Amino acid sequence: MVKKIDLRVKRTNKMIMEAFIHLVEIKGYDNITIQEIADEAMINRATFYAHFKDKQDLYDQIFKQAIDAFTAVLDPDQIVQGNRLKVRKIEMVLKNIYEQIQANRKFFLTIMDASGNEILRKKVAEILNEKYSHVFKRLKITENDIEVPLDFIIEYMTSIFVGTLHWWITSETTMSADSLSKLVIKLVGNGHLTILGIEIDH
Repeated sequence: MVKKIDLRVKRTNKMIMEAFIHLVEIKGYDNITIQEIADEAMINRATFYAHFKDKQDLYDQIFKQAIDAFTAVLDPDQIVQGNRLKVRKIEMVLKNIYEQIQANRKFFLTIMDASGNEILRKKVAEILNEKYSHVFKRLKITENDIEVPLDFIIEYMTSIFVGTLHWWITSETTMSADSLSKLVIKLVGNGHLTILGIEIDH
């Protein structure tokens, strides 16, 4: 019985989220009412409030799902070996992220506005800080005998990732997830990281 209830809750959650993303795409976040989300999801308002506190809570939970998807594939053990970055693995990780974003392009279009962009940038920086600070410290990146600050590296990598992602989502490009991941790796791997003294394992 519990399983059935869990499934029903998950299904209703999914319907509400899909209805919300669809409406945001058509009308924009500010113009949507709870009643419209409920109508679109074919539920009543009480059911909506049983699942989410309000519109912001719904947005936050969808956003959290997107961030969780990033976190799941950003596993440092996969892509770092000693003082070397395994570029092929990073490329695969990026490709996975881009494919997930492509599959949810409508949603990402809604969050890649100025405020969403900033939240995403902060979250990615947090993930890098949390999961990779020990890796970057171990790499001891120096330039002309001056150690490059860790927060500089994280900010730099985050900016490249979020900036290229924003372009890919908002432009009319037909570039595939595979091509974008290869391009980003080429830009970073062949130039900036090697200049910073990180060894690249092609």
